[in-house]
Amino acid sequence: MPESDLSYVAWRKAARSNPNGECVEVGFAVEADVVGVRDSKDRGSGMLAVPGSAWSAFLASVRSGALAG
Repeated sequence: MPESDLSYVAWRKAARSNPNGECVEVGFAVEADVVGVRDSKDRGSGMLAVPGSAWSAFLASVRSGALAG
């Protein structure tokens, strides 16, 4: 999905993000069921766009500890 398709979303950083700016931002396009993820310190370098269902599955895996190293 082209980045322009998410140009209208409100991007946000995690409340626990690193104070030196090394974190990601997430933007939700509810109408399109798409979640965008981008580098907060280089916003113009592009983004990863995933279906909302994939984002939900990723969050569930994180919360369950399935991705812990």
